[in-house]
Amino acid sequence: MAKVTFLPANKTFEIDLENLPYHEHGKPKSFLDIAINVGMHIEHACGGNCACTTCHVVVKEGAEFLSEMDDDEADKLDMAADLQLGSRLGCQVFFERDGDAVIEIPSWNRNYVSEGGGSINLGDAIPAAKK
Repeated sequence: MAKVTFLPANKTFEIDLENLPYHEHGKPKSFLDIAINVGMHIEHACGGNCACTTCHVVVKEGAEFLSEMDDDEADKLDMAADLQLGSRLGCQVFFERDGDAVIEIPSWNRNYVSEGGGSINLGDAIPAAKK
């Protein structure tokens, strides 16, 4: 079993990595894949194909349980806003083995949809009746 905590929501989920349904957004067992399975929102404008940086997350703890960054992810992260030590693309970083990880969804990412911005994958964040 793996455990992931999403900040700043401070929500922790235990994940059975061997039986996690794959939703074809990002790599299997990625933070994006896990987020979709547990109902946490991580924006992913490109559908999890490592073609944008909207799923940028910051790994705060547990990097030793996660995949190494490949060249494609590193090249794409060079264009990410607010790049930090521990920055990864949520669609690319995945659990290689069971362990505990803590990730932060940056404020610019989590606020975009909640403040009325559209989402390529979710549609408009503002219900039609409120426009």
